[in-house]
Amino acid sequence: MRDLMAKAEWVDGRVTAGAQSGQAKHNLQIPENSLEARALGDVILTALGRNELFTSASLALRVFPPLFNRYDGGMNFGSHIDNAIRFAKPMVGNGGAVRFRTDMSATLFLTDPAHYDGGELVIEDTYGEHRVKLPAGDMILYSATSRHHVTPVTRGSRWSSFFWIQSMVRDESARLTLFEMDKAIQGLRRQVGDTAEVVSLTGLYHNLVRRWADA
Repeated sequence: MRDLMAKAEWVDGRVTAGAQSGQAKHNLQIPENSLEARALGDVILTALGRNELFTSASLALRVFPPLFNRYDGGMNFGSHIDNAIRFAKPMVGNGGAVRFRTDMSATLFLTDPAHYDGGELVIEDTYGEHRVKLPAGDMILYSATSRHHVTPVTRGSRWSSFFWIQSMVRDESARLTLFEMDKAIQGLRRQVGDTAEVVSLTGLYHNLVRRWADA
């Protein structure tokens, strides 16, 4: 993926920022409808489709086509909250853009932390700031309602992919409840197998999904 990104065109990252966040955004980005962006995005979407943890945590209805950014020395992204609605442009043809509600944000790190300084994703919530700098190939999934920023890169270059998920379950607390319940059920299955009680809990999980999901 990095080899393909190295050959791609890079433009001002503000092309996909809103009016307010555009004032705080200082990075580079691969044009979202370029052949390189589409090919790289297909790799990520295929991997996500096989990832049970992602499926359980997001209960995704739609995944926004992955975008790709780059922070060189001195670049950063000030504190902001992602737009509530995003529009994905079709790659070909004259069809209208697809509208996404951004329930969850995702950042997939594509540069090893040893190769750059700074460039931490900082997520702010009621419990303070959480600094995230993951190995290449690791991804963080977090609420799109969170205020967050990227600290300035002081050495090297930080490359990553970012995108949003519209979940079948709009309510964040309900989505978290289902995620915790699914994890508990999977843990019980590993310990005791599919007992009558585990089957009953699994049925309860799916009935709650039916109640809360908008699919």
